[in-house]
Amino acid sequence: MHSMFLLVPVLFPLIGGAALGLIKTEKRRCRGAFVMAITLLNSLCVGMLFAFPPEGSAVLFKLAGHLAITFRMDGCSSVFAGLIAVLWPLASLYALEYMEHEGRERGFFAFYTMTYGITLGIAFAGNLMTMYMFYEMLTLVTIPLMMHGLDYKSVESTRKYVRYSIGGAAFAFIGFIAIVVFGDTLEFRFGGVISDAGGHETLLRIVYVIAVLGFGVKAAIFPFHGWLPSASVAPTPVTALLHAVAVVKAGAFAILRITYYSFGTKLIRGSWAQYTVMCFALVTMLYGAVKAVKEQHCKRRLAYSTVSNLSYIIFAASLMTEAGMTAAFAHLLFHGLMKITMFYCIGAVMIKAGRRYVWEMDGMGRKMPFIMAVYTVAGLSLIGIPPMVGFVSKWYIGEAAVSAGTPWSYAGLGVLIVSALLSAAYVLEVVVRTWLPRRAEETASGNEVSSENSVSSSENGDAVSTDAVPESESAAPAEHPVEKAGWRMCLPLGVLTVMIVAVGILSTSVVDLLWEVAQGIR
Repeated sequence: MHSMFLLVPVLFPLIGGAALGLIKTEKRRCRGAFVMAITLLNSLCVGMLFAFPPEGSAVLFKLAGHLAITFRMDGCSSVFAGLIAVLWPLASLYALEYMEHEGRERGFFAFYTMTYGITLGIAFAGNLMTMYMFYEMLTLVTIPLMMHGLDYKSVESTRKYVRYSIGGAAFAFIGFIAIVVFGDTLEFRFGGVISDAGGHETLLRIVYVIAVLGFGVKAAIFPFHGWLPSASVAPTPVTALLHAVAVVKAGAFAILRITYYSFGTKLIRGSWAQYTVMCFALVTMLYGAVKAVKEQHCKRRLAYSTVSNLSYIIFAASLMTEAGMTAAFAHLLFHGLMKITMFYCIGAVMIKAGRRYVWEMDGMGRKMPFIMAVYTVAGLSLIGIPPMVGFVSKWYIGEAAVSAGTPWSYAGLGVLIVSALLSAAYVLEVVVRTWLPRRAEETASGNEVSSENSVSSSENGDAVSTDAVPESESAAPAEHPVEKAGWRMCLPLGVLTVMIVAVGILSTSVVDLLWEVAQGIR
């Protein structure tokens, strides 16, 4: 297949999304069919690229000097693009039903569809210039999605997102300039593009750490994670998009790219720069898990869980070994499956049952059995229960840490174990309440205590504050009628559940492919 076909899955959703924004139709069925047609056709295009891999690079246009917008497909891009192409049709189908409760659907799906193409632009970027450009475009196109509610809380959360993103972009740009000056090329090359540092090793290591922190803003690395829990004000399809597929995974993917394909592990491995990045990852792993245990709003609890789990990827990548790279890609894939499933389950409960706090989940297993059964499976996988995907990726991260054999890697293994135990605490609390509710009088008493704690925590600026809850999702009374989730919600959740179990059982084939990517074979 000709390399110019790489432009199709990037540009097609951009054009389709823009057209949807211009079409003056309020018929939901027509709009939904249009969105699903674009999404499915685009995923089919990505599948065709996998079946018939194009050779060489496709240059969209050239800028000043040797700067060019270039697309290329290699093993690294295939991993990220595969995750996007599989999850986006399921996410779009779910969003069609969810957004009926939110309104302003035409503008929402216009930007939602365009985000698909921009995220694939990051995946298929053939050089650092292209990845950086689409990385910034991702910030711009997700702004309208985050502030969809158009209330004060949505606007303030979006402002925070923009401030963090601009700061991260500035840090990442420093890394871009360093590669322009010291690199042999801007093209991604396995092993790195800096063949001769010319005595500037210390400077380049400083810049590498700065660039990791810059791209790490979208990967929610501590202390630049604050925008992610605040993003819970957005509709659940957007929250899941930010937390599981597009934005946060773009940050993790970019860190993998600059580590293994730009700066190169030869320059960084064994230096203070490696251990600095590793330290940031370990602190974030532990911090996010602790905050998740404390948080009582279900979506924000999952947000802090994402903060923790994204740094699993960064920690594995910072080991700078083939095993570490394999483990990082494995968790990038498998965490996406688990977390989007959990967010969609909570979103269904919020829309259909009006419940959004942990103490309101008592007895939901009887009222929404399918939704909560799916949540339970995904939650157990996130904890790391075999044979599901969460166990597989955590196992390979632990194995990579042991094989690295350094004090920092062993420390990372310890943090990984503690984080897994904390994951069990914040996941099982919801699961137990769902299937084994307390007696009515205990539940009523617990609600009173929890409400008092929420008020107290809000006064202290704690994470339980309801500031991140949009007006449309304010606390509902216990007698709120429970609606039945439609097939457009249930079908994606069913497919995702099967994938969580099946991919875990058949993970050997997936990991073998990732191992080839880590060796530079693909």
